[in-house]
Amino acid sequence: MSHSFEIKEGAFILSDAHYSPHRPELRTLLQEIDLGHLHPSQLILMGDIFDTLFAPIAYTLDANASMIELINSIAQKMEVIYLEGNHDFCLEGVFENVKTIPLSSQPLTCKYQNKKVLLAHGDFSEGLGYKIYTSLIRSKTLLTLLGFIDTLGNHFILKKLDRYLQKKEDCNHFENFERYIIARLEQRFSHSCDIFIEGHFHQNRSFLVGDFTYINLAAFACNQRYFIVQSSQEEQLLEVKTSAESGE
Repeated sequence: MSHSFEIKEGAFILSDAHYSPHRPELRTLLQEIDLGHLHPSQLILMGDIFDTLFAPIAYTLDANASMIELINSIAQKMEVIYLEGNHDFCLEGVFENVKTIPLSSQPLTCKYQNKKVLLAHGDFSEGLGYKIYTSLIRSKTLLTLLGFIDTLGNHFILKKLDRYLQKKEDCNHFENFERYIIARLEQRFSHSCDIFIEGHFHQNRSFLVGDFTYINLAAFACNQRYFIVQSSQEEQLLEVKTSAESGE
């Protein structure tokens, strides 16, 4: 399925918030947007917004019900684009008026002014083993079965996963990150875009890869950073903001 969107001046972009009851910081930012205290022209969510959210598993929907409602409320006021990540997928039917982009449709082709921009969560081009894993775990049949087993066992699967994710370090430095990205993307995307933006790796870095600019977003979970799209004479595309700078 082909997608093409326009990125708007003043759009807010954020990635890897890993929202859960133990990591509630995202709620405050979204509430500020919903109440009209912040005024993005568009909201682009770049995956792993939730720690666990899968439509076929009702437990994850119930645990995140208030945040789902908040995003749905924002989507009534502005365009919301949601790229599925590796912690939040099979989201069809979860959100109203939100354009959800599955892994199979990433990178997402967008336009910004006269530039071609590709957006991705970041887990679209891993090795064969990971591709097999992602294909299996995104099976609605398998997720439904796992949800049934989890329910019978008083949610022991998801509770164990939740304990693991609470301990996971989301702010690690990726050694030789630039070299890894160049090897991963240069040959495939040179001459096919001007800017490539993704999350997943949590590195908050940008550099040239062949003939395009590569931007890896910071993880909101680490420092509550999000990004505002803006044009400038210095060719800067994204202005970094934090929740604290927004007055939250």
